[in-house]
Amino acid sequence: MKKTGLIPLRKGSKSIVGKNKRKMVGRSLFTWVLKEAIFSDLDEIVVFTDDTEIISLVESQYKWTEKVKAVLRNDQNANDTASTESVLIEFSEMIKYDYDILCLLQATSPLTTYLDINKSLDAIQNDKYDSALTVVNTHHFIWSKDGKPLNYDVFNRPRRQDFEGLLIENGAVYVTTKEAFIASKNRVSGNIGLVKMPEESLYEIDTESDWLIVEQLLMDRLKKEKESKKITHLVLDVDGVFTDGTIFYDKNGESAKQFDMRDGMGLEILREHGVEVLVMTSEQSEIVAQRMKKLKIENVYLGVKDKFALLRKILKDRNLSLNNMAYMGDDVNDLANICSAGWSLTPNNATQIVKLHADIILSKNSGDGAIREACEFIIKYNKRQLE
Repeated sequence: MKKTGLIPLRKGSKSIVGKNKRKMVGRSLFTWVLKEAIFSDLDEIVVFTDDTEIISLVESQYKWTEKVKAVLRNDQNANDTASTESVLIEFSEMIKYDYDILCLLQATSPLTTYLDINKSLDAIQNDKYDSALTVVNTHHFIWSKDGKPLNYDVFNRPRRQDFEGLLIENGAVYVTTKEAFIASKNRVSGNIGLVKMPEESLYEIDTESDWLIVEQLLMDRLKKEKESKKITHLVLDVDGVFTDGTIFYDKNGESAKQFDMRDGMGLEILREHGVEVLVMTSEQSEIVAQRMKKLKIENVYLGVKDKFALLRKILKDRNLSLNNMAYMGDDVNDLANICSAGWSLTPNNATQIVKLHADIILSKNSGDGAIREACEFIIKYNKRQLE
């Protein structure tokens, strides 16, 4: 049974300009649900967009998975008046309905997890519904505009713990069988199943206030899931960690970076204590590649924009845990990993947003012994774990 996920994205957005590409916890908004879809039971995920920049980003950044592809959608179905159903029809006709289950995922619901997606798929595969959607059980009291209570008796006001509440559509996940969609041309139809998600997932991002609330919820969730254990791996950013962030350019492009020899010795000593080092940077730099070769660091990932998703792929492939990871970064593109790694460290001259969320703010600046200080911390911490 072929299960296809569809993430429709529009270039234009009146409420928040450039919303889908804008950084939320250091990652483009749409990549939050994309990453969860990749690690779900979906067989393929299609990012369906009129934005060629997003297509280029998907094609360059997700080569590590065969599940994802980006497809250009029709401009007529990417305007303000086009319905989601028209997009689903366009996509389905484009691929000649080559799926058994179609799963619509909304980028404006970044709190969606792979478990929510899997539960929605199970509603069709195991519970035999024709379609399903995600809902939230809310305990709000609802009134009509003419002043009448819709879901409770004002003279017998229930306590929250005694109140069943209402199930409200949260707009995150919709799934349907091919047969049901062909018959109804609607995202849900026939015998419809409901999949509950946490109440905070009711937030969709339509305003700047929504953005701030959801971003904080995401960071809080990442931090709640983390647990600090013995450190077996150290993951390092490059610019602003190995270096002070300065890059020298000549007419041929990047020409020089400055590295601290003490950091190199610190990493050598760290490896002698059984801690493996990984390097992950958004830059595609031959200088960095040569420096890491000199330091005998084998796991080097260059040109990585979505460090959060790639690190999860590495952990899954190698059966490792984030709780055994120390992560060191300095800027917003490191923020998701800073919030979720077992230990997160940052140089003293890092950006303020990263310093606000890191576990350890080092006394040394980047390119001036910060990595050496981090290595010494890890060695001492691991020794305490054995005592």
